[in-house]
Amino acid sequence: MPDLRPFPALAARKPLASSRIRLSALPEGTILQMIAGPQTPGPVDGLERLAAKTGLALRAISPGQWLLVGDRPTPYPQTCRLLAALEPHASGIDQSHGRVRLHLEGPMAATVLSKGTTVDLHPSAFAPGHTAATLVGHVSVHLTRLDAEAFEITVLRGFAEALWDDLALMCAEFL
Repeated sequence: MPDLRPFPALAARKPLASSRIRLSALPEGTILQMIAGPQTPGPVDGLERLAAKTGLALRAISPGQWLLVGDRPTPYPQTCRLLAALEPHASGIDQSHGRVRLHLEGPMAATVLSKGTTVDLHPSAFAPGHTAATLVGHVSVHLTRLDAEAFEITVLRGFAEALWDDLALMCAEFL
């Protein structure tokens, strides 16, 4: 019988690190995409409570859309309960199998990202907690600023290695 264990998309990639920059793959845990209509009353409050209760982090990705992310996989029955708890105000779908998260941190993180995105990464324009759907190079990503020197980059699984290679090139002068 074939071995059907999950294989992380970036398993062959070792973190790249120096005192100025660090690129690493985050654990392939939970990524749930939530969608609510623009007239839905208070979906953000409900999602924030749900995120706090489940230990997941909430990421706004566009008007009426959010990601709930976490480092550990959420078992299927629990995922079903989470999604059911949002009804009828919002709907969700498990994207854990199709997306990968990367972590870029260090004093040069914003400089590295500015080589590949048009997002204004100055802290006054893109403060911690802000998220943007954007491109890094030619790859579509969800970019979240976690703190002054750290970013989370969520990408479709099929583009994870290409994005890693692009980011590695952008980091090269700081390694």
